[in-house]
Amino acid sequence: MQRIGTWIKHPQYGVGRVTDHRGTRYLVTFPGGGGLVEIESREPGIMEADAPHEDPIKVALRDVLEEYGLGGTAELAGRWEGGEIVVRSASGAQDHRLPIDALFHKVVMIRDRLRVLEQKINANKTLTDIAKIDLQQYVTRCYGSLTSLNFLFGRDEDKFSGQRS
Repeated sequence: MQRIGTWIKHPQYGVGRVTDHRGTRYLVTFPGGGGLVEIESREPGIMEADAPHEDPIKVALRDVLEEYGLGGTAELAGRWEGGEIVVRSASGAQDHRLPIDALFHKVVMIRDRLRVLEQKINANKTLTDIAKIDLQQYVTRCYGSLTSLNFLFGRDEDKFSGQRS
């Protein structure tokens, strides 16, 4: 099975990116016109492919995020690319493995959702100023709690901070 995020070449659809697994099947996005397709992972002719020079999925996502004021893409620190997190149980249960890029994606999603929450709090017409300040303090504490994950980020400006300006 290919990892989520891996680029593959399909004999019918061309080059696409694995976005999910469903048993022995891949859910693949084919940006060249095939769209989102579910295919059997053992289908003949499927092979790993190099990523396109400019990832069309990332370009489209960047455009949408920028349109809604959430522009800018965080980059995983280079030393973590292709790595994985291994969680071991003290009881000897089977290890849990998670690709670092999948964890990083979830961390960035949390950050982006906190930013949207901040915008919604600030734009809310029914909350009092005191209620807005109280909710903003919780958001700030959430950012502070996430600072232990700053080692994942490639650029300092993308990292979490307990104090937001």
